[in-house]
Amino acid sequence: MLATETKTTTTQLDQLKKFTKVVADTGDFGSMKEYAPQDATTNPSLILKAAGMPDYAHLVDKAIKDAGTGAAVGQVIDRLLVVFGLEILKIVPGRVSSEVDARLSFDTAGTIAKAHEIISLYEKAGIGRERILIKIASTWEGIKAAEQLQKEKINCNLTLLFSFAQAVACAEGGIRLISPFVGRILDWYKKSTGKDFAPTEDPGVKSVTQIYNYYKKFGYSTEVMGASFRNKGEILELAGCDLLTISPALLGELKASNEVVVRKLDPEQANTAELKKVTFDEKTFRFALNEDGMATEKTAEGIRVFAADIVKLEQLIAAKRK
Repeated sequence: MLATETKTTTTQLDQLKKFTKVVADTGDFGSMKEYAPQDATTNPSLILKAAGMPDYAHLVDKAIKDAGTGAAVGQVIDRLLVVFGLEILKIVPGRVSSEVDARLSFDTAGTIAKAHEIISLYEKAGIGRERILIKIASTWEGIKAAEQLQKEKINCNLTLLFSFAQAVACAEGGIRLISPFVGRILDWYKKSTGKDFAPTEDPGVKSVTQIYNYYKKFGYSTEVMGASFRNKGEILELAGCDLLTISPALLGELKASNEVVVRKLDPEQANTAELKKVTFDEKTFRFALNEDGMATEKTAEGIRVFAADIVKLEQLIAAKRK
């Protein structure tokens, strides 16, 4: 009988937590309480969804009130992100990720300034910066902003990461954490090839495995957090990754199963991987990203989607302020 078919008395979720930090990919507090993750991550799309739910309307009202009548809508959005973050930190023992406005993805100075504003709001609420990850898109400008923020002991989570070049640049910049998007990579390859992929052949799984092995082999401290999963199989193939951020639906599937979870990623195995050390400056980074059609398209698409959802949040705030 295969190991994955063997039953245990322990759920797959509990088994996974033994060698991977499980992070909740949601803005829904109820789900966080149910699955007891270590950390939680949000993005504009998740916050927009939560903000439109009756259960969370009071948090939107609080953000508007706290910002004051003369505040710009952008300041209210910052307050809203932090209000949700503060509630999340009451539930999770670890960290929460709060995202910089995606429209600043190509503005290094603007990203740094926005990160300072978000951190300031958390610190005024009594939360130390060690519990916050500032979430920034993995553009060259975003990586350079995060590199500077890390020097100020402001930890960053580089999101919308789809390529090896992005991952290497983040590691060389001393970034605290990256979020490679497993499921969106799979989406692109399924659409471009018309094929389905087994979890072991999943392009997103292979990408994260390569990044994890590279980081461990060459001693980088940057944490790898697989994100954006389409199925449970992807998660199980990355068991052992530093962190995995998982939606409530897939957390539920893991909790409902007692099949054995086998660790797939391990630092000792990474040391034996046949990988060469590489480096990127701005020119070689941009060219490498341009050569990767999937990464170019998915990074751009992700920025557009998050930017559009920020606009929708602004419209929701404006309607409530009338």
